[in-house]
Amino acid sequence: MDPFHEADMPLDFFVWLIRGQGRTVLVDTGFTAETAVRRERHYHSHPLDLLGRLGVTANDVSDVIVTHMHYDHAGNISAFPGAQVHMQTAEMRFCTGPSMRHQQLRKTYEADDVAAAVQSLYEGRLNFVEGDQEIAPSISVHLCGGHTKGLQFVTVATARGEIILASDAVHYYENLRRGIPFQSFVDLEEYLDAYERIAARAKSLDHIIPGHDPLVRTAFPSSPLSPDIAMVHTAPVASLAFEDSRADAANV
Repeated sequence: MDPFHEADMPLDFFVWLIRGQGRTVLVDTGFTAETAVRRERHYHSHPLDLLGRLGVTANDVSDVIVTHMHYDHAGNISAFPGAQVHMQTAEMRFCTGPSMRHQQLRKTYEADDVAAAVQSLYEGRLNFVEGDQEIAPSISVHLCGGHTKGLQFVTVATARGEIILASDAVHYYENLRRGIPFQSFVDLEEYLDAYERIAARAKSLDHIIPGHDPLVRTAFPSSPLSPDIAMVHTAPVASLAFEDSRADAANV
C-alpha cells in the first residue's frame, strides 16, 4: 500500500553489487521463487541470474552484507557459501529471540532464511557487527534500527562521492521528503532519527538509494549489459531536488 494514501504503491526489490579493490560485495540477497509464490510477489530474477549478466558467479562474491533479515533482503544467503556474511548483532538477536513469538513481528521473516544465517554462523562465516563498522576499504555499515532492531544502511565511496544504500531506512524518496516512515517499523523514534542522519550525511538526494523505490530504475542509467540493472555509482539521468527533502527530514 501507498504509505501516504489509500492506494496501491509499487515496490521494487533490489540487491546491490559493489566491486573494487579486489573485493566483490553483495548487499542483500533478495528472496526465493518459492517465497514469492507464497507471499504473492512477482518474481523477476534470481540474484545469481542478474549477477551473471555482469560476469559474477556465486564463488566470486567475497562478502554479503545483510541489511536486515526480512524475507526480501535475506532469502538467498546459502547461495553464496564462500562469502563472509556481515550482520548487526542486534538483528540476529531480534529475529532469533522472544520478540518472534509475536506474529506481527515475525510475519516479515522466513524461518528458513533465519536458519541459513545461523548455519553461516556455525560455518564460521558470520561476522557480527556492533554499530558502525568498515567492512572493506571504502565500504561501511551503520546501525540505524527503526524498521527492525538491527537494520543497517551501507555507505560506499565512488567516483561521484559517497553513496548511501539506505535499504529500508528509506523505502521511498517520498518517505524522506515528507519525513513520514513506511508503515512497517518497530521503533518510530529510531526510524525518524535515521531519516535525519541520512539526510545530514548525504551530499544530495542523488546519493541516497532507497530500499524499494521504482524511481531508482528511472533516475539512474541502466547497465549496457542489462536494462534491469541500475548503475547508481554513475550520475543520475535527472537530478532530484534535495533541499526540500533536507528541510522536511529536519522538521519531523
